[in-house]
Amino acid sequence: MTDEALQTLWQATLGDIQKEVSKGNFFTLFKPTLLLSLEDNIATIAAPSAMIVNLLEKRYLPTIVQSLKNQTKQDVEVVLIAKTVSSHHLSPDASPLFSEEAIQKPLQIGHLPRVRQDFTFETLAVSDSNRLAFVSAQTVAKNPGSSYNPLFIYGPVGVGKTHLMQAIANEVYHADPNRKIVYITSEEFTNEVVEAIRSNDTARMKKRFREAKLLIIDDVQFIAGKDRVQEELFHTFNSLIDGGGQIVLSSDRPPSEIKKLEARLSSRFGGGLTVDIESPDFEMRTAIVLKKAEKFGYSISIDIAKVIASKEQDVRSLEGALLRVVTQASTKHQDLTEQLAEQALKNNSDTQKAKLHPDDVIKSACDYFSIKPTQLKGPKRDASLVKARQITMFLLKHELGMTYTEIGNVLGGRDHTTIMHGVEKMEVLSEEKSTLKEEILGITKFLRG
Repeated sequence: MTDEALQTLWQATLGDIQKEVSKGNFFTLFKPTLLLSLEDNIATIAAPSAMIVNLLEKRYLPTIVQSLKNQTKQDVEVVLIAKTVSSHHLSPDASPLFSEEAIQKPLQIGHLPRVRQDFTFETLAVSDSNRLAFVSAQTVAKNPGSSYNPLFIYGPVGVGKTHLMQAIANEVYHADPNRKIVYITSEEFTNEVVEAIRSNDTARMKKRFREAKLLIIDDVQFIAGKDRVQEELFHTFNSLIDGGGQIVLSSDRPPSEIKKLEARLSSRFGGGLTVDIESPDFEMRTAIVLKKAEKFGYSISIDIAKVIASKEQDVRSLEGALLRVVTQASTKHQDLTEQLAEQALKNNSDTQKAKLHPDDVIKSACDYFSIKPTQLKGPKRDASLVKARQITMFLLKHELGMTYTEIGNVLGGRDHTTIMHGVEKMEVLSEEKSTLKEEILGITKFLRG
């Protein structure tokens, strides 16, 4: 079929689908799609993100198949793919959820494993709450191994610790691409130590870390209580410092407050420069919103940024709030205004959150992953179940504001430290992995109807 014929067929099909789904879901999920081909009764349909593909497959595939069957008068099989859809392919009144530039920019994994190219010093908003950490990180990046060694950055979740550490990695890499840089979370460090012991190959593991010129370990508080891991980190620490290597660590608390941390390691952690990052004030949050809007290719006024900043306290939540505002404007074909931003974010109020029940979150997660609540709450630790369970922990914390103990109680009586680990792990990984972020957004859509 010609492109024109495909376009005509798909617009007719969308007309049928529009009668079967809500207006919001139609404009959000279906309007940005395109029928790419129809060959041998196989229809290939493009959507602008993996998240939308996932939602269409899970919730609306039978509707799409039936609507295409009605139009073509033949049985068809539907294949959905994530692919950028240029605006000229869409009907004149269509409005893609994200621009082509916005689809391609977020969460791009760059030249260093686990390090995002867009996490640089230039893209980090700076105010009094993080200025000392920012200047210290720049100093380390310009001359690694010569001052502030180790650099220990601590602060609550979502204040930009990971951004700052990856900015150091990017700066050092660009200055000398041949310099060995290792960026790793404490959980991954733990896993490598355990695997090396299991496979009787500790020499390879030691070489990997001790030959690094820049070693960055995120969320180092999670090594607390792991004696063999702490021992290996202690020897790695000494080897790097003696060899002129630079160490950068992050945690949610200062070294002295990390329980079950060996005294010798706590002393090493505090032997360089320890700086904290405070939660951002209103002006800082406003600047962050403007930075993120620029990154995604959106043009918003400072007044709209102030509205968003007034609704969220957490840095990571600001990005989600910004995307909700932009999506609302796109799906309703309205201009971005302060009033629209207020309307788009009203569901984030504590009053709205209070209307949700933990069972609503659990049901939404189970529906999304096609599992049973008994499996989610049970003891099995299959990778897929652990992932679904930790995402549920994250949503219970951020959507309902529950405490770690409360979350543990509703998820089968789990210990609050297990919940804390799961939530913080999702907070970090959702910044680094676009697929995980899309899954969280997808479940949130289920939750919000």
